[in-house]
Amino acid sequence: MVNGEAVKTVGVIGAGRMGQPIIGHLARKGFSVLVHDVDPGKRAAVEARGARWLAGLPALAREADAILICVGYDRELRELLSERGLLKDARRGTIVAILSTVHPGTVRELAERARPFGIHVVDSTVCRGGWAADEGTLLSFVAGAAETVARLKPVLAAYSSDIIHTGDPGSAQVAKAVNNMIMWACLVADHEGLALAQRYGLDVEMMRRALLTTHSANGALEHWGKQTMAWADDDMEIVAAMAKEKGLPLRQAEAVREICRGLKPRRFQLEMYGNWRRGEEP
Repeated sequence: MVNGEAVKTVGVIGAGRMGQPIIGHLARKGFSVLVHDVDPGKRAAVEARGARWLAGLPALAREADAILICVGYDRELRELLSERGLLKDARRGTIVAILSTVHPGTVRELAERARPFGIHVVDSTVCRGGWAADEGTLLSFVAGAAETVARLKPVLAAYSSDIIHTGDPGSAQVAKAVNNMIMWACLVADHEGLALAQRYGLDVEMMRRALLTTHSANGALEHWGKQTMAWADDDMEIVAAMAKEKGLPLRQAEAVREICRGLKPRRFQLEMYGNWRRGEEP
């Protein structure tokens, strides 16, 4: 692919909770979508969304103008963006966008690794969760050279209602870490506050709705029941590493991390906060 050309074919690596709705939005917006996931059981769901399933990464890398990486962990990301992986097969000018949540330094390192191959690595983190992915109203923070971001924006606009260019590679990860740090603090505070209200006999749903009209309002409270604690520990671990790197004491974040480390998605409200709305994940 030649630099400056419009992106027409998008590869997506990872067809999980976030990846699948993103795939569907891209296909509906007219992009040719190629998908690879290590789990072949996801093929039917991917094809039902209008994408083409590829069993191997080399073909996806050779055909795609832009590749969105939606894997969950740093190790997987490093394996993908190696000389044995995408760097071997992707064409010069290909954009590789990292949607995964990782340390900013990881993205900077991978961007430098890809540069001699003529591959543009950017981070394009997403916020607002699975419900926003379903609706196509995610917030995308995207970081990279202005011309690269401009080429990628039509892709991001397929599943995002808001797109913010944060600066150089790695800076979108900083933005996502700040979002996560505040979000988990709010979610923990919401649960503790509502648990206290319940123990004193107040109707929890009445209290939740009332709080949304005050300065206590927050996104986690507004979208109650749509969040999961599955990634809280990983998110706060990244925040802790970033804070340590800069010598910045984040006392509340440290406390929230300790709470998140001891929680399982369902145990959080069932065991710690009583039995109201029993059976739902926070």
